[in-house]
Amino acid sequence: MAVAEGRVTRIAPRRRAVTRAQVETISSRALGLFGLVFGAQTLPLAIPQSSALVEGAGPALMAVLYGAIVALAVATVTKVAVRTACLAFAGLYVVALIAWPFLVADPQVIEESAPWLYYVCTVATTAAVVAVPAVWATAYTVVVPAIYGGIRLLPAGGEAGPLLAVLDAMYAVILGVVVLIIVTMLRQAAEAVDSAQEAALQRYDLAARQHATESERVKIDALVHDSVLTTLLSAAAAGSSQEQALAARMARDAVQRLDEAAETGPRVLDRIGLPVLVRRLRAALTTFSTPFIVRVVNTGGVELPVEAVEALYTASVQAMVNSLQHADEPGRSTRREVRIRGVRAGGCVIEISDNGSGFDLAQVPGERLGLRISIEERMANAGGTAEIASRVGHGTTVTVAWPAGVEGDGA
Repeated sequence: MAVAEGRVTRIAPRRRAVTRAQVETISSRALGLFGLVFGAQTLPLAIPQSSALVEGAGPALMAVLYGAIVALAVATVTKVAVRTACLAFAGLYVVALIAWPFLVADPQVIEESAPWLYYVCTVATTAAVVAVPAVWATAYTVVVPAIYGGIRLLPAGGEAGPLLAVLDAMYAVILGVVVLIIVTMLRQAAEAVDSAQEAALQRYDLAARQHATESERVKIDALVHDSVLTTLLSAAAAGSSQEQALAARMARDAVQRLDEAAETGPRVLDRIGLPVLVRRLRAALTTFSTPFIVRVVNTGGVELPVEAVEALYTASVQAMVNSLQHADEPGRSTRREVRIRGVRAGGCVIEISDNGSGFDLAQVPGERLGLRISIEERMANAGGTAEIASRVGHGTTVTVAWPAGVEGDGA
């Protein structure tokens, strides 16, 4: 709120930009919801048509597809294995569609009606849009309705005329393409926002560091002038024992003030969303030749100071590099994983783990600075913590957290 010339002006709160992670969450959850709705709508048609299939095939087909829809909905709500669930349903739908003509034993039951699989076709094409890149999703959106159109011409598909079969297929294609265009546009817009935010973060971080360095220089200059220089002049002019004792006390005070200045460095107060850190870590992983499994939980709405983000990013990358350099064993594949977890509204825990060779922490030489400086001290200086757990032959887990003590909180 601002006051000027007796008038009160209310400043509107800053609107948060939509990130790519939020777009993926919204798209997947919409898919899960409408998948349940469409699946429920097909039940009145699927139950009577199941009698037209070979014995046991109808209930089995319904159990597989409806079970996949429920699993998809659960995955989208919990944000666990969403892509896998989407791929599974899209694949199962294609298999069911191709198998349909071979499963129908009594075509007269389906005569003059469309197979119930048609009414969940949009769910399958949307699942492909969520799970795979746009090129493959486009191919799926066109090919799968075309397969249905071909089946529609057969007795097992209701033996519709060519015009009706083409119209049904085109309707499914149009719905799928509309969903594809909307999701693709949202993704592109969110990616542009994420890139702009990340670039702004880097520029701001540089400016903040320069400002902090200049502020610290001014502070140290004043401290040197007020304490150190005065102490040296007093010591040089001290002639009596009392003056020498006074100079000694001034020297101790100056040393104490210098130590305090070294311990209380500048802090950057601006905060950014945790999804920006996730994007930076994913970008860093693309530069490695060995893949890491990435699991992200509860990052929406979590914001961290710039300095904390920089410390978490640098320490995590160093831990990943250490794993790549030291964890592999001859003749054995190593599984590596990065788990990023937001804690409440202002905390983060990142775990970098592998099942490689491991090591004995007590045997790490003192001159090896990768663990002590790049990970532990960096996190401590930013107000966070770093824990390293490793056993020879059982792998290594590096846990970095901000702020200190947050690793014990619930997500």
